[in-house]
Amino acid sequence: MAALDPLRTLWDDNKALILPTLTLTTAALGAAYLYRNHLRRIPDAASIYPSFFRRRSIYGRVTSVGDGDGFRLYHTPGGRCLGWGWLPGREVPVAGPGGRGAVRDTLHVRIAGVDAPEGAHFGRAAQPYADKALAWLREYLLGRNVRVYVYRRDQYERVVASVKVWRGFRRRDVGLEMLEAGMATVYEAKTGAEFGKLEEVYRLAEWRARKARRGMWKQAKINFVSPGQYKRAQKEAETMKGAAGTPVVKV
Repeated sequence: MAALDPLRTLWDDNKALILPTLTLTTAALGAAYLYRNHLRRIPDAASIYPSFFRRRSIYGRVTSVGDGDGFRLYHTPGGRCLGWGWLPGREVPVAGPGGRGAVRDTLHVRIAGVDAPEGAHFGRAAQPYADKALAWLREYLLGRNVRVYVYRRDQYERVVASVKVWRGFRRRDVGLEMLEAGMATVYEAKTGAEFGKLEEVYRLAEWRARKARRGMWKQAKINFVSPGQYKRAQKEAETMKGAAGTPVVKV
């Protein structure tokens, strides 16, 4: 016990200094953790910490919808409670006309588990019904606040995520609503598909839309081609052109 006497003496002589120091250190570490994990604004997919994937969600405003299964999100941590949209210096970009709004300092989100008809890009023609799927998603999301549950980044630096939005008096899963409306199919690729715990729910929603001939399924008896089949056919055609010596647009 005698060995503890110097420690007791040190404590008695310095406790007035040690206690405030410990309190300030603990408060500083807590504030740093709170900022890092809850209050830091994430400007793009590359800025998301790996600890977020499959564990955390991101809240923000949809500022642009560029295709039938993806959009741009401006992260607003804490939402209006922390001044986003009404305090000076916390302005949120406004979605532009035609859905082509702000893209700077935004997250490019790819809606998980679904595949909408392909629009015209990379030198490819638009798939039938692509314009209607895009118009539907713009009307459904553009300018709205959503919460995305992030799974991973893909090879195009997009965030693959499930998306929830309040419509009416319910918080709705956007991928599920797309399938119910016949605006997308279940994602068909053998690798890279993300569903969370909703794969069976998504497949049932697609089956119901197909049976009711909603959206793209109105074409079901007229040489219908799913988005996945369309992309595979386009890549095969490009490969054949490349083998024949025709320049190919690389994607």
